[in-house]
Amino acid sequence: MRDLEFTLATDYIELNQLLKLVGICGSGGAGKALVAAGKVRVDGALETRKTAKIRAGRIVNFEDARIIVKAGGAIDAEAGGVDRGG
Repeated sequence: MRDLEFTLATDYIELNQLLKLVGICGSGGAGKALVAAGKVRVDGALETRKTAKIRAGRIVNFEDARIIVKAGGAIDAEAGGVDRGG
């Protein structure tokens, strides 16, 4: 499983946008389709709300990726808040 970290710049991010920003899909619309297809879990539970508010401390899973959402801090503008690990 590959771990991705996402640091929030605000209080929350919509699930479909998170999937786009970490590179799981190419657009927010594609992110909505993944959620609608039942392929995304948040904290272990199936998430069906395409624009669910994802806050710090949540873990989002899609296939072999685990997205760890962290509270604000310095964000790398080029990475869009994503730390892809080493």
